[in-house]
Amino acid sequence: MPELRRLRLDHAPALLAFERENRAYFAASVPDRGDDYFTHFDTRHAALLAEQAAGTCHFHVLVSTDPTTRGEILGRFNLVDVADGSAELGYRVAEKATGRGLATTTIRHLCTLAAEEYGLTTLRAATTLDNPASRAVLTRTGFTPTGEELTLGGRAGLGYVRPLKVGPKQGSKA
Repeated sequence: MPELRRLRLDHAPALLAFERENRAYFAASVPDRGDDYFTHFDTRHAALLAEQAAGTCHFHVLVSTDPTTRGEILGRFNLVDVADGSAELGYRVAEKATGRGLATTTIRHLCTLAAEEYGLTTLRAATTLDNPASRAVLTRTGFTPTGEELTLGGRAGLGYVRPLKVGPKQGSKA
């Protein structure tokens, strides 16, 4: 089973490969990152790690543990804009890793981690209306539509929210 790991500096080469290999696949359902993202990837990666160190975001990668693909990134799962016990969930799963329940399993795990380790009480998410797979994953993992209609990269979208249960470690992470 792949492992969810907190983003580190040494993930950069595998993360860049993941983003390049899946760019067209992602662009079919989420707004494209643009050429600038790839041109300045190292600078952007360092900035993400600085945000994580400041506690305003929690970035994670889903890493293969299979002996033939060990270290390959299969997905990224991020909690951004952390404030007042809340954060925004964003995620991407490699095309070759879809349909195996990895997004659902990982988001369930991340919700527990968010409550128990990061002290969060609410997660928000958004997806485009033309992304039924993402909408299904959010629903399966306890997110409910807020009714808020959004525009994401020029496409119609919908907001979601999920309250988190107070975990045993949450009180000690104040």
